[in-house]
Amino acid sequence: MARKQSTTAAAALARTWEYIKVEQQGKVAVVRLNRPKALNALCSPLFHELNSALRAFDNDPAVGAIVLTGFYKAFAAGADIKEMADTQFVDNYKNNFLGHWAEITSVRKPIIAAVQGFALGGGCELAMTCDIIYAGDNAKFGQPEIKLGTIPGAGGTQRLTKAVGKSKAMELVLTGNLWSAEDAERAGLVSKVFPHETVVDEAIKLGAQIATYSQVASQMAKEAVNKSYELSLGEGLHFERRLFQASFATKDQKEGMKAFAEKRVPEFKNE
Repeated sequence: MARKQSTTAAAALARTWEYIKVEQQGKVAVVRLNRPKALNALCSPLFHELNSALRAFDNDPAVGAIVLTGFYKAFAAGADIKEMADTQFVDNYKNNFLGHWAEITSVRKPIIAAVQGFALGGGCELAMTCDIIYAGDNAKFGQPEIKLGTIPGAGGTQRLTKAVGKSKAMELVLTGNLWSAEDAERAGLVSKVFPHETVVDEAIKLGAQIATYSQVASQMAKEAVNKSYELSLGEGLHFERRLFQASFATKDQKEGMKAFAEKRVPEFKNE
């Protein structure tokens, strides 16, 4: 049977999920990983549900930002080792094992990770696919795959290096040591640290602020920042300038600058 796809926020909110929970607070969608007994270990069915929910919220104009979180003990303690332990190279290669983990990077709307507890291995990699990371003061980050005789496979050697630099990334990947929330903030992996009781609320508050702006502009801004990881400085500046120029074809740019001149709050239409 084909997997049911949710294409709107209403459908996602009405659907019964097994591995996630979803809600909407104003213009902010909240997706909670929900395998508490397994500390939110990232199995394939969970990722299929996550991708489906994110796709639905991304396609709904009533949603301006998305918060991704777990629960007090774990954002996600890693990949589901039992699921992958006995897999073989040829099958993994032919089936593009973990390829569906990258679908989150195609979401156009800003995603804020609100991390409590463990964000290890695949959990740390999942957080890094988000656009902003807020950490609770009980958060622990790490890439402990070396202790299992393997290496990170969903961005741990790539996104981590770009976020914190070669030396810090190399130390984390080669030792499997963990970083506290404060360590992660100092290294530049997370934006801010909050008490764990309030980190999700703070992420939702940030999402609500972002959602007040033009969705066209926020998507352009996200695209431009992400391109900086892939382009040279000259190419990146050219790409940024073209998007900036393109924004002048939108109604929201005209409204935003007109409202500024008239000293009033702009009324963006996402057009």
